[in-house]
Amino acid sequence: MLIRERQREGIEAAKKAGVYKGRKKTLTAVQISALQQRAKGGESKTSIARDFGISRETVYQYLKAVPTG
Repeated sequence: MLIRERQREGIEAAKKAGVYKGRKKTLTAVQISALQQRAKGGESKTSIARDFGISRETVYQYLKAVPTG
C-alpha cells in the first residue's frame, strides 16, 4: 500500500504544478459547436460520431459537458 500512497502523492503534486493535466480534447471548439448543431437538428449520434471520427459515447460526453445555448 505504500507504493499506492506515494503514487497518489506524486500525482497530487504534479497536478498542483500544472504538469498532470489529463488527455487533450479530441475536437476543437468549432467542431464541438458543429456537433451540437447537428445533434440539435436531429441527426443520429452514430452518424455524427462517424463523421468526426469519435465514439458515440464521446459524442454524448461532449453534448453533456458543453451547455446547449
